[in-house]
Amino acid sequence: MTDLDPSATERVASLVAEVNGFKTQFDVFRFMKRTTELFGARAFMVLNMPSPTARDLGSSSIITNWPSDLLTEFDQVSLLSDSPVLAHLRRASIPFRYDVDGGVLVRDPHSAEVSKALFSRFRMNRGAYFPVHDASGARGAVSFGGDRDPFTTSEMMELTYLSVHIFNRLAEIREMDSRNSDMLTERELDCLNWTAAGKTSVEIAEILTLSEHTINHYLNRATKKLDAVNRTQAVAKALRLGLIK
Repeated sequence: MTDLDPSATERVASLVAEVNGFKTQFDVFRFMKRTTELFGARAFMVLNMPSPTARDLGSSSIITNWPSDLLTEFDQVSLLSDSPVLAHLRRASIPFRYDVDGGVLVRDPHSAEVSKALFSRFRMNRGAYFPVHDASGARGAVSFGGDRDPFTTSEMMELTYLSVHIFNRLAEIREMDSRNSDMLTERELDCLNWTAAGKTSVEIAEILTLSEHTINHYLNRATKKLDAVNRTQAVAKALRLGLIK
């Protein structure tokens, strides 16, 4: 087994220490964008393992900065259903590199041509996937893709270790979000719901027959409980957690 050089060891230790301090999913997203650039890749994805009947990749993605057109077209032409990457992830837990120009992960001729053309257009020809799981046993993967040379063995080792921490930190953040959401009162949820519908504090006060001051108090408490920086982010987080519709 190839050992990491001292500089790589120091780098990955610093990155992991940073990950362990994150409080929100957005913190992880910004970190992953920076890490993707650090390793010379173009885009990343952290995903839950799609179910055997899944037909689209978007619904399994936790966070990603894949170009939206790439993800949309990938799902429109149903490239997930016979994906050799997904098949490999389901039967093995070892990190692996991929290359749309060939290699061990082979599609049928037609979908291989479509896949190659799509990923080449977005300069996402090659990269790597890192199988992961959280404390509950839920499986997923972290991927980095682009058009750089294949990751070296040392880089694969760094990214493997980092991916484990990323996936577990995201699971911990979701657990913290869930505990926070349990503390939201019915009135706080009402105010978030009306805010999501585009109502102002004055309008919500009229609807709920409360004072504007009381509405602001409920919204400020909900924002704090959801660890959000403002009402807009609080509404977005509540929607993501399924607390409001």
